[in-house]
Amino acid sequence: MREYNFDGLVGPTHHYAGLSYGNLASARSRGQAGDPRSAALQGLEKMRFLAQLGVAQALLPPPLRPNLHALHRLGFAGVSRDVLPRALRVAPELLALTGSSSSMWAANAATVAPSRDTADGRVHFTPANLSSMFHRSLEAESTTATLRAIFADSERFVVHDPLPAGALFADEGAANHSRLATSEAVLHVFGWGRAADASAAPRGFPARQTREASVACARLHGLREDQLLFLQQAPEAIDLGAFHSDVLCVGNEQLLLVHELCFAGAAPLAELRSRLGEEFELVVATDAELPVADAVHAYPFNSQLVSLPGGGMAIVAPEESRTTPTARAFLERVLSERNAVSAVHYVDVNGSMKNGGGPACLRLRVPLTEDEALAIPARVLLDDALYEAVRAWILRHYRDRVAPADLGDPEFFDENRRALSELSAILKVPIDLYE
Repeated sequence: MREYNFDGLVGPTHHYAGLSYGNLASARSRGQAGDPRSAALQGLEKMRFLAQLGVAQALLPPPLRPNLHALHRLGFAGVSRDVLPRALRVAPELLALTGSSSSMWAANAATVAPSRDTADGRVHFTPANLSSMFHRSLEAESTTATLRAIFADSERFVVHDPLPAGALFADEGAANHSRLATSEAVLHVFGWGRAADASAAPRGFPARQTREASVACARLHGLREDQLLFLQQAPEAIDLGAFHSDVLCVGNEQLLLVHELCFAGAAPLAELRSRLGEEFELVVATDAELPVADAVHAYPFNSQLVSLPGGGMAIVAPEESRTTPTARAFLERVLSERNAVSAVHYVDVNGSMKNGGGPACLRLRVPLTEDEALAIPARVLLDDALYEAVRAWILRHYRDRVAPADLGDPEFFDENRRALSELSAILKVPIDLYE
């Protein structure tokens, strides 16, 4: 089994509307014009860099935005030339919500369980309903269609429907899920922010993931009880901007890097040690060493922790972690200690970071066997030829400046629809995702 990183390709409407309450970077960038071309190229270069390290890399195409279907359901009748200018005039906030390119943060696309862990021996996906945020909830339909097009072989893959929408089953996908493994045990660690019977809750910002949603995903995937651990996010950390657990922890195989304020209480870390055995490696950052505010700003935990073909692991961190002294010192400590990490690399994904998404936000981790990877019909596994084709496509079609008002331009919408249909042909997706 090998882990594939499916990165969300930045969409052509990428801009900064400040839509994600509780995401401090998103709020700070509100109102700025976006540079979709630069952001998309940054994401693509990160994918290429991972592939050059020997990490299996793939990509997910973005949906067409603004979402005309959603605007129709909200009372804007007609074709794009009728709907978009009117929405800009009378409800610009709705246009911004339906025009978001937030699907680029593929860590929120779904929760995934590999075939070696599931009851039926298939890879399971549950697309996230993202019901805590309206603009993100619109992704559930397109994500489900995209995953079913890519993972179409029903003998090897199961793409479930998203969980029912609503407060009880709010699901944010793999941003709150890590799979840890040693020779003694496999453990799926689910972080959650609120539950129907939980008394402690954040006071300032919303807790997005529910325990009920995490339990439902585990049940759908046929995971055994001894493979599961459900940990509450610390409410005080959510109030400081750690809206998902992957803002303050990252795990891979036998190694977990975690901030001491990621989860509520100290007992969960002791349970991890007892269940995973002596091979389990744990590196804890204290708040004195790395204040939560610095971790939220620089995202050293929202880095990619990846296994290398020759053994060992590498951390792929955002440039902001290099330029923030406390974050860089923590990563250098990880590198200096006796654990699996043999290298730390810094990448520029500032176009994503300004909206609160680090390298880890941009990818969905999908463990696949060789046969399962070969069963994917679409051309989404990155190689040199696909890199060059997608890069040329971005340079042909993406603008270097997009402001919120541009979303109301029907010409821009038609331009993007043509571009995405061309991308669909490049990726050889077996169905038209942009009808």
